[in-house]
Amino acid sequence: MSLPKTTDKKEVYFKKRKQAVCMLADVGMTGLIPLLMAYSLIGEAVHEWMGIFMFLLFILHHVLNFSWYRNLFRGHYSVSRILKTISALFLIPVMLALPVSGIMMSRHIFPGLGSSLSLVRTVHLFASYWGFVLMSLHIGLHWRMAVGMTGNLCGRKKIGRTGILLLRIAFRLIALYGVYAFVRRQIGSYMFLQNQFVFFDFGEPRIFFFMDYLAVMCLFAVCGYYAVGGAALLEKRRKRA
Repeated sequence: MSLPKTTDKKEVYFKKRKQAVCMLADVGMTGLIPLLMAYSLIGEAVHEWMGIFMFLLFILHHVLNFSWYRNLFRGHYSVSRILKTISALFLIPVMLALPVSGIMMSRHIFPGLGSSLSLVRTVHLFASYWGFVLMSLHIGLHWRMAVGMTGNLCGRKKIGRTGILLLRIAFRLIALYGVYAFVRRQIGSYMFLQNQFVFFDFGEPRIFFFMDYLAVMCLFAVCGYYAVGGAALLEKRRKRA
């Protein structure tokens, strides 16, 4: 009778290790997002290396979550699952376009493959800003799952209703500022290629740039979070009807 218990312990151990690696990969990608958006401020060579590391983490993320592909045509599709699936299906080609166009423009790591084609630069710009928004939205859509995973790994510690309320207020305030930062940084004009040349103020302290982009990330993450919450509420109403 001891064999099944040992097997269960091993399964739990490997599951936790897998969750830990997946979380590290996700945290790494989240941290790289605003850094990659500041490519002229951090230098082209650093940007290229960070881009490669980002792509490797992206591949690792999908390898660890390969079950998502296996179950893509299985099970019931709730409204929240539809939202998550659509966002992921839009994000995947964008994330693949980034390294391909980046390699074609490379001047440091892959100089022999470098290309000055305006089309390649346009694709990279388009994919960069849509990837930025879609990844931020993706974080929000999976926020509850990430919180649950963190709780499983670190042990569940209640912060109380007051703590939760303060966090919600803080995120909402940051998201509100994110609306201003979105307009100020002209992110919408880059997403829709109304402006194909990104402006960087080299006289501005870099911390302000990162604060603005983090606020915009928070804005779309909050949108994703409440979209899932609204979808869950809609599902409950449907079941009651």
